[in-house]
Amino acid sequence: MKNEKYTKLLNYLKELDSIVVAFSGGVDSTFLLKAAKQALGDKVLAVTVISPYIPKWEVEEARTITNKLGVKHEFIEVPIIDEIKFNPEDRCYLCKKSIFNLIKGFALKKGYRYVVDGTNLDDTRDYRPGRKALKELNIKSPLLENQLTKQEIRDLSKELKLESWNKPAYACLLSRVPYGNEIKIEELERIEKSEKYLMSIGFKAVRVRCHKELARVEVPKEERCKLFQENLLDEISYRLKEFGFKYVSLDMEGYRIGSLNESIKKQPII
Repeated sequence: MKNEKYTKLLNYLKELDSIVVAFSGGVDSTFLLKAAKQALGDKVLAVTVISPYIPKWEVEEARTITNKLGVKHEFIEVPIIDEIKFNPEDRCYLCKKSIFNLIKGFALKKGYRYVVDGTNLDDTRDYRPGRKALKELNIKSPLLENQLTKQEIRDLSKELKLESWNKPAYACLLSRVPYGNEIKIEELERIEKSEKYLMSIGFKAVRVRCHKELARVEVPKEERCKLFQENLLDEISYRLKEFGFKYVSLDMEGYRIGSLNESIKKQPII
């Protein structure tokens, strides 16, 4: 592939010698894993987290992708740590610190030199407190360090024939729970089932924000009109209540990244 940034990325990865890729199966980590495999061959290992706040379907997709790429793959089970039990505003920082500490220890034990993640250039323009934890732990972010944007990653993924190239953005289920609310496994399961159902009927970029007994459904702005069919509204309400919600509502503004962050003062991530 003749692309200057991609060539620079491959050279950067080669200099790391051996790496563990924190692998979710999303657009960024799949692209990074593909490049790492090309640059380092067998000196790359994918590690995926299994936790109550990671959807089971996402873990299975990650497993399928690593099989196709021919990359070694390990899983680490991570509980909901006490520090984030009541979903503090710095939850993402605390969670990332805990998870990447575990991955870093795992990598050291297995003899890998570095842990890398899929942070890209566009992530610096959003509220991402978890980046502070990555810096503190010296986690490498090859896509960011080589100035790759999300669109460039999608375009290059398409050239590389990666099925993930047009995959919608996704985030862990904790991002569906308002700050200050206790994180309950039964609520996370309710959210997971609801989003899986909504994706199955065609809403690929969807969020079900959980306000205790109330589900606040976000679908892409351009797809809101699809919802305004009486039969479909009734079916969605019925199914989400079947999963455990008492009330089901539609967010009139549609899906936007980190809508629950709108209630807090955003601090720049240095």
